[in-house]
Amino acid sequence: MTAATRTRRRTRFACMECGSVAPKWVGRCDGCGQWNTIVEEPEPAVAPPALVRPVTPAAPITDVSALDALPVPTGLGELDRVLGGGVVPGSVTLLGGEPGVGKSTLLLQVLAGTAAADRPVLYVTAEESAQQVRRRAERLGALRPDIFLAAETDLEAIVAHVDAVRPALVVVDSVQTIADPALGSAPGSVGQVRQCAHRLVGLAKERGVAVLLVGHVTKDGTLAGPRVLEHVVDTVLSFEGDRHHTLRLLRAVKHRYGSTQELGLLAMGGAGLEAVADPSEMFLADRRPGVAGSVVVPVLDGHRPIVVEVQALLAQGGGMPRRSVTGVDQGRVGLLLAVIDRRMGLPVMGLDTFAMAVGGAKVTEPGADLALGLAIISSVTGQAVPADVVACGEVGLGGELRSVGGIERRLAEAARLGFRRAVVPRSTPALDVGLEVLRVPTLDAAVAVLGLTG
Repeated sequence: MTAATRTRRRTRFACMECGSVAPKWVGRCDGCGQWNTIVEEPEPAVAPPALVRPVTPAAPITDVSALDALPVPTGLGELDRVLGGGVVPGSVTLLGGEPGVGKSTLLLQVLAGTAAADRPVLYVTAEESAQQVRRRAERLGALRPDIFLAAETDLEAIVAHVDAVRPALVVVDSVQTIADPALGSAPGSVGQVRQCAHRLVGLAKERGVAVLLVGHVTKDGTLAGPRVLEHVVDTVLSFEGDRHHTLRLLRAVKHRYGSTQELGLLAMGGAGLEAVADPSEMFLADRRPGVAGSVVVPVLDGHRPIVVEVQALLAQGGGMPRRSVTGVDQGRVGLLLAVIDRRMGLPVMGLDTFAMAVGGAKVTEPGADLALGLAIISSVTGQAVPADVVACGEVGLGGELRSVGGIERRLAEAARLGFRRAVVPRSTPALDVGLEVLRVPTLDAAVAVLGLTG
């Protein structure tokens, strides 16, 4: 046996999704059931066990101070809304989103909002050059001497930068492009992502510095890398948006310091991201009342009520019927077509169907069923739903309407925008929200109340 053979590093096979280890390469992971996620990586060296002493002694929970977990505002009101006030010192936040959605723009604006003379901030770019980041900062008006910039991919160099700058906030863009040289594997591998995430979490806790990590996403919208990446961080943010629209949606998928029921709405402009003051008014700004196939629905995204327009267009096509949806749940559209065809006798299953939520909104909750169903029927009959009407409710397979949560907040938002009537399920309780509430038991009854008879 040669010296090279004796010193060659052993490898193992690990799943990129869940981190499960397999003895050899297989097509399907036994841990999470995903296909083609097993990759080969160097086996980590096992250190001999050592005597471990606690860093800090255990203390009564009543003696633990809550002041250290107070959030620091970021200067972006919508981000602070989602985070419950701002970033917490010592916390680690993972921001995921599709390429080009504006993750780097968002984080540069956060750095500009949190930078201070006594505690600078640090931006570590591992994908772009320092010159590219500077040009973006110049466009955003974020050129400040207390924002430090480092172009590094080496984890040890990043730790050294943190020790030298002693920042209040560190941004690492992105966690899939940095690597620990001790592992020997390529950046983005399961072992590298896991090791770098654990090291940065430990760094945040030891130094009391807030860390924001940028994460890549796969083609189906989930965060790339092992699932342990989401487990070790304190907060996971999802940054969504269509590059053809200015609207950006910010949600907390996981948040150890607060609620995950808040939604942040931002608009991408030439000077960066700006808060959307009135999202309902923005979604309805270009609405044309009196058009068949258009219905307004008050939806609830987390705790936030938003009024959105949904549209449907059905036409006779050739061959197999097409179904194209944008911003709404394709499964719910198929269910509504079946209910309308079977329960109401309208032959819609053989028609080409196009359904969408306008303005870049995403409406996937069952509370939009009634509005979508009425939009489909309105398109088929050619009768427009009255312009002062909103509709909200879940449609069952029997055509019955079921109530949804937060109905009072939904209708109050619709009344604020000037709507006068609301079609809701019969089981909806009595409400005093400033508009007329029309309670109906079925989708058929809702059609009769609105006069969509064709």
